[in-house]
Amino acid sequence: MASLNKVILIGHLTADPELKQTPSGVSVTSFSIGVTRKYTRAGEQPQSDFINIVAWRTTAEFISKYFRKGNAICICGSLQTRSWTANDGSKRYATEVVADEATFVEKKGEASTYAPRNDDFPAPSFASEAGVAPKFEEVDGDEDLPF
Repeated sequence: MASLNKVILIGHLTADPELKQTPSGVSVTSFSIGVTRKYTRAGEQPQSDFINIVAWRTTAEFISKYFRKGNAICICGSLQTRSWTANDGSKRYATEVVADEATFVEKKGEASTYAPRNDDFPAPSFASEAGVAPKFEEVDGDEDLPF
């Protein structure tokens, strides 16, 4: 039987992410993002959902270094649920997204708060310089395609 657990969210951080270490030295950060619902009723304010996210290792380090409260972020990951028994004997449940990937949503000029916490290395750039991008050739029909 096939299964799929894939979550893609774009929202704004509700607080600064804080990088922590497990006892074995693995980086982890937990935070939440506010995601505005697509539909609103006439005359009502837009509603938001607040989604808990956990990121591990280099993803956690990347998020804690480049993102602050209010920044837009795209998270790709999977939904995870867990349960435990609290000290008072009650059963507790948590649902969160385990982030596999995190990416910028806004351009550098649109979000002035994107800045590394220190100057170890600059933020990655995914844009090509003008005139450096590869040139593409227009193909008229399918028979000329190389595959």
